[in-house]
Amino acid sequence: MKPSIRFSPRFVAVMLLVVFGFATSAFAGPPLICHPFDIGNAKSLPWAGTGWDLSGNENYDTKNLTQDTLAILDAGAPVIVRMETLRRATLYARKDLQAAKELLTRLYQRTTGAHADALAWFDAGYLAAALTQWSGKDQNSAAGIDGYSMVKKAIALRGGPDAEMEFAAALISLYPAQPEHQQHAQKAIAGAKNDPLLAKNLASHFLGSPKQTVAEAIAKN
Repeated sequence: MKPSIRFSPRFVAVMLLVVFGFATSAFAGPPLICHPFDIGNAKSLPWAGTGWDLSGNENYDTKNLTQDTLAILDAGAPVIVRMETLRRATLYARKDLQAAKELLTRLYQRTTGAHADALAWFDAGYLAAALTQWSGKDQNSAAGIDGYSMVKKAIALRGGPDAEMEFAAALISLYPAQPEHQQHAQKAIAGAKNDPLLAKNLASHFLGSPKQTVAEAIAKN
């Protein structure tokens, strides 16, 4: 008989709060775009503003967007760093549709090789989903691409639990709503117990309460 896994009542309560928090966050704007991800001191695309969006003072040359983004992804960045990098890339690409198409094309090409791995599928799918959430039907460079399915394929290729990818899938499946949203959320929460950065991002995105309080509750239970 396999040993059962027991969570303390406090941990279960936190899990339920976070799951319900996912549902309420839909009113705060596209979840892949309007909430920056905490990546600590990790390297990402340059960002001069302190808000979630472009302040208007950035001097970043979008001609370098594909090259700079690929350099970060190819350096083995963790999933949450990839999420924030692709979020920034989406915001920059809003003012340069050619750059958006170029980056998406390059990421999509990485999924067509015989040895395409989970991260290749994740990157292409996540960018497609971000572009769709931000652009909607208007000037959407990813029109016709099912980013959510690509991210689910990435999770399957991992061959085991990947709580950060589940976090990404939960965000994608929140807007527009998908039946598997809660399952992704619960898997992300379960993995956050051993991933302090993920716990912090779960708290800051979906609970509206102090990051440290929720992160500690997840980590201690």
